[in-house]
Amino acid sequence: MTGYELTRQARLTRARHWLRRILGPWGVFIQGFVQHPRMVASIIPSSRYTIARMLAPVDWQACRLFVEYGPGVGTFCGPVLERLRRDGTLIVIDTNPLFIDYLKRTIRDSRFIAVHGSAEEVEAIIRAHGHEHADYILSGLPFSNLPEAVGERILAATARALRPGGAFMTYQFSRVARDLTAQFFSKVDDGFEWRNVLPCRLAWGWKDKD
Repeated sequence: MTGYELTRQARLTRARHWLRRILGPWGVFIQGFVQHPRMVASIIPSSRYTIARMLAPVDWQACRLFVEYGPGVGTFCGPVLERLRRDGTLIVIDTNPLFIDYLKRTIRDSRFIAVHGSAEEVEAIIRAHGHEHADYILSGLPFSNLPEAVGERILAATARALRPGGAFMTYQFSRVARDLTAQFFSKVDDGFEWRNVLPCRLAWGWKDKD
């Protein structure tokens, strides 16, 4: 690496540190969006209205394992942990190491586990942490931007990973996630939250009970 490249790299590193220090989680979120724009659904985290509406159907007393795909900087993590039972577990999965590193440094809760990996690996991930099935799985992944067939593989793995009666929950700007959910879950509830930037579609796919 040349001296110019080293200087340029040092400037970029200082800029990233400045952005994180000044903007906090917003700085990390923006950096993640700039680095991987196709894998971040929005440059603006979800609103508190979207969070409350999305989590409203969850039976928290019965929830021992909650899984989230694409947690970003943890917009949903705090609200989930506030509601989650004391002996429950929250596992978040993200392909972006920047987000996983940030979450591990900032969330101090023994119930919280951050995994650098793909949602396609959800079954292996939950087994590795001592669980057979998840009760609820939440996803903010931009399904409309995923490579061909990846969305279908994620949904298939999700359907297998959920317990009977559990739910796969999505919040998106388009119908892609909702339509994919309907391919793998016979019952899908729909919602819409306009108090979000941008307004988003909500969906809950329920796994049939045995």
